Amino acid sequence: MPERIVLYTAKICPYAQRVEIALHEAKAPHIQYQIDLQNKPEWYAPKVNPASKVPAIAYGGPDVPPDQPSPESVKLAESLILVEFVADLFPQSGLLPTDPVLRAKARFFIDGVSTKLVPAWHAFSQGKTSVEDYYKAVEYIQDLLPAQGFAVGQYSIADVAITPFLARAKITLLNDLGGYPEGEGPKILNELRSGTGRFARFGKYFTDLLERESFKATFDEAYITERYKARFANLRQ
Repeated sequence: MPERIVLYTAKICPYAQRVEIALHEAKAPHIQYQIDLQNKPEWYAPKVNPASKVPAIAYGGPDVPPDQPSPESVKLAESLILVEFVADLFPQSGLLPTDPVLRAKARFFIDGVSTKLVPAWHAFSQGKTSVEDYYKAVEYIQDLLPAQGFAVGQYSIADVAITPFLARAKITLLNDLGGYPEGEGPKILNELRSGTGRFARFGKYFTDLLERESFKATFDEAYITERYKARFANLRQ
């Protein structure tokens, strides 16, 4: 039986949400502790994660308050490592496919998210590149999708990896936030999510991901919208 899990997280962070989604999918008992990324506790870096980032997990050890982490617990970090850690602890979740081919495909999909989609989104949303550059990254992901279902058919670590970034892209575009030309956000979101035309398959996948209960249970849309409005307020000035 898995040992005690304490997740150090932050609502705003897409990387941390990956682990929250995985834990929810696994129905894993755990404790969450929110880290204020603008005002991190002094104990966090020396006692939990020397990189001072979220997410991180304290695994095992005695039952102590999360803000008093025990040196007896194992400290682990980095979102994709933690997602696979949860999948290994709770194999019944199905997050990590048992078929070696599907497992490799899931990891290849994640690589595309990490090296193509996320960098392209950050560059576009900050007004540094054209929407076509972002669209090309979306097409790369779309071309990896099977005709139906999720990234490798069954819901897996691949879907966990991409979901928080698409959710935050939705908020950014819907509210027309960012450095791209004003008024373009809602149009781009409709292009991506309409389920027809150039991104027909991706649009269906996008919708399916955001309808997943594990996503809805771990996403505070109102909070993130408010924070993003403050964050992107000056990008077009």
